[in-house]
Amino acid sequence: MNRFTYHVLSTGGQPPAKWLETMGTVHKDVDYIHIREKNATAKELLNYIDSLLSLGVPAHKLIVNDRVDVAWTQTIGVQLAYHSLNAEMVKDFFPSLLVGASVHSVEEAHIATSAGADYLLYGHIFPTNSKPNQTPRGLSALEQVVEASTVPIIAIGGILPWHVPLIQQTGAAGIALMSGVMNAIDPLLAIQSYRKEEIHGQV
Repeated sequence: MNRFTYHVLSTGGQPPAKWLETMGTVHKDVDYIHIREKNATAKELLNYIDSLLSLGVPAHKLIVNDRVDVAWTQTIGVQLAYHSLNAEMVKDFFPSLLVGASVHSVEEAHIATSAGADYLLYGHIFPTNSKPNQTPRGLSALEQVVEASTVPIIAIGGILPWHVPLIQQTGAAGIALMSGVMNAIDPLLAIQSYRKEEIHGQV
């Protein structure tokens, strides 16, 4: 059985001191920390990484959105979006880099996997305030992407604790959480509430 993994993403809308503190608090209970600060400069991202490392977050848990240059210089992972460099190009130049890609269909999943992405973020699965006018893709579509892919699929979007076993049953390798943890009054309690719902030994 593969271990079900937990990714936590910064929202891009909180003061750095706030989200950095939260990440430092929850990192022992999650597998990956995504620095999703779209308006940050390379210098700011480097400062964020240094801050997270000083808070005890291991480098192997860190993933930065889009910025391949920052990821390479810091030996951390990178999450590619639709506007990012192609995963194949990134892997050609930086074969040892952990590369994730965000996808929204089976076709996009095929393209990203063929290009060499190590894992895929797929969503949004459930209704979410971050995409108020977009129809969620749902569990059936998630299962189709899982079945069509040869790399781990991480579900994202509107995921609540009680959704965890439903997502596990699709064969997805894990979940990515943002506001459910980052905006929680007690982020550590929030992530632990997700983990308590996990079905052990059945995925």
